Amino acid sequence: MIGRGEGMKVRVAIEQTVQHELSGNIIDLCPVGALVSKPYRFTARAWEMTSQPLVSPHDGFGTNLFGHVLRGKLMRVVPRENEEINETWIPDRDRFSYEGVYSEDRLLTPMIRSGSDWSATDWETALAQTATDLRAHARSLGALASASSTLEELYLLNRIMRGLGSDNIDHRLRQHPNRDQQADPAYPNLGMSICAVERLDALLLIGCNLRSEVPMLAHRLRKAALRGAKVSIVNPVRFDYRFPISTCLDVPPANMVGELAAILAAALSDGQQPPEHLALLVRAARVEARHQAVAAALKSGERRAVWLGALALRHAGFADLRALAAALAGITGGTFGVLAEGGNAAGAYLAGAVPHRLAGGHASATVGLSAAQMLQNPLAAYILFGVEPWEDALDSQCLRTLAASRRVIAITPFASEALREVAHVLLPVGSFAETYGTYVNFEGRWQSFAGAATPLGDARPGWKVLRVLGNSLGLSSFEYQSAAEVRAEVERACLNPLATAYAGALVPEGAQQTAAVVDVPMYQVDALVRRAPSLQRTRAGRAAPAIYV
Repeated sequence: MIGRGEGMKVRVAIEQTVQHELSGNIIDLCPVGALVSKPYRFTARAWEMTSQPLVSPHDGFGTNLFGHVLRGKLMRVVPRENEEINETWIPDRDRFSYEGVYSEDRLLTPMIRSGSDWSATDWETALAQTATDLRAHARSLGALASASSTLEELYLLNRIMRGLGSDNIDHRLRQHPNRDQQADPAYPNLGMSICAVERLDALLLIGCNLRSEVPMLAHRLRKAALRGAKVSIVNPVRFDYRFPISTCLDVPPANMVGELAAILAAALSDGQQPPEHLALLVRAARVEARHQAVAAALKSGERRAVWLGALALRHAGFADLRALAAALAGITGGTFGVLAEGGNAAGAYLAGAVPHRLAGGHASATVGLSAAQMLQNPLAAYILFGVEPWEDALDSQCLRTLAASRRVIAITPFASEALREVAHVLLPVGSFAETYGTYVNFEGRWQSFAGAATPLGDARPGWKVLRVLGNSLGLSSFEYQSAAEVRAEVERACLNPLATAYAGALVPEGAQQTAAVVDVPMYQVDALVRRAPSLQRTRAGRAAPAIYV
C-alpha cells in the first residue's frame, strides 16, 4: 500500500507467509510476468527458453505442466492450460519439485560395488553385470517400482520380471497386502471425470487428507462444496479442509470398518437389504445419529460419490473398507472411486506392475509377492526402480531386509547414502522431465510427453535402459525402436481389459483392525519432492509423518 505526504511507506499487499499448497499460483496472476518465483529469479530470460509439455509425476490427477528449458536444463515449471483437468492452476509440489532433478546426490554414471567400495564403469559393463546377477537369482527375484514411473518403464520392467519367471513385482509400497486384490478393477480410478467433480451434490470421503494427497482435486471439490454440495468425511483426525463440511466423523483406525458399516446400515431404505456378503457386519452395526446424518447427506441431490483416499489404502482393513464403500455407493446411487498414490498408479496396473495382474489388467495365472511381502523377508535379489523403500514404504526396517539380499540392482536417478549401503549395482536414469513417457490419470486419461531436459551425465531414459537390459537377458521381442512402440503394445493389451469398477464380494473379517495409519506429508511423498529445497523449507516440508492410532 502507498501513503501520501511525509512518512510515505511502501508495503507488500501480503504481509504474512501464505501457507497453502496452491500459493505459487499467485506468481501467474501478473499479466506481464513481473512476478517470478524465488528459485527462478535472475537465472534466465523468458525469451531465451523453450517450453516443453510435461505431466505431473506426484499424484494421479494428471496436472498439465510446461517445463521451461535453457540449453538442456530445466529452469522452471509453470501451468499448461487444460480446462478438463487442472484449468490454469498447478500445486506448489508440481511447480517447485523440479529443483530435485539437480540434487547433489544425482547419479551421473553406472557404478558397481566391490566390498564396500564403489567404482564408476561404462554402460556395457554395468548391464552385463546386471544381466548376470538377474539370471543367477531369477528364482528368488523381486522388483519394487515407483508409482511415478512411466507406463513404458513399468511395462518393460514387468516384461523382464515375467520373462525371468518371477511375478514378484509391485508399485504399491505403502499399501498393506490386500486379501481382495483379485477383485481389483483394471486400474484404480475416480469413477467419474475430473470435470464432473464440480457438479457433485454429495460426497463421502473416507480415509483421505485430500489437500495433501491430491491438491488440485481438493480445489475442484471446494468449488462443489461452495456451490452447495454436501461433503461428509470419515477420517482418523480432522484436517483443515478449507471448504464447508456437512458431517465429519473423527474415527480411530480400529473403528473405521465398524463406523462405515453403520453408515451403510443407516443408508438402507425401509425393507432394503444389504449385499449378502456384508449382511452380518451391517446387521451387527450400531446405528447412531451421526451415521444417519452422513447417510442423509450422501443421499441428497442427484450426483453422488464415495471416495477412498491414501489413508484408507494404508489401513490394514483396506479390503473391508473398499467392500463397504463400494456397496454404499451402489445403494445410494453414487459412483465409487479410489485415489491411489503416485503419479501413475493407474498406468502401473495397466502395465502389469502388480503381482496379480498382467499388462492390460488381465489376471495372472500365478500371483507373486506384494511389496510388503517382499520387504518382510529377504529375497535373493531385488530390482529397485526409482524407489527408496525405507522412505517410500514408511519402514526403516526394510533396509535390513535389502542388506541381507545377495544382489540389489538400483535403476534410479538418485544415489543416496542409504541406497549405496544396500545396492550392488547403480544404473542412472532420467527423471520424469528427461524422458519420453506416458501417465494414466485416475479418470483413465492417457497423457504422453517427451523429455524436456537433457539427462545429466551418463544417465539414460529408463525405458531405454530396460530395453537394452531385456536384450542382454536374451528375452524375446525387445527390439523396440521408440517409447511410442512400447506404449502401442500396452494399448493393444488393453483392448479387452477388465471392468473399471470394483465388483468384489468380500466377506469382511469382522475383527477390528488395530494397526496404525500413517499420514505422509505432501512434500515427502516421492524421491523428487524430498530433494526440492524450496519445498523442504516450508512448514509442510519440515513436518514428520503423522501416525494415527
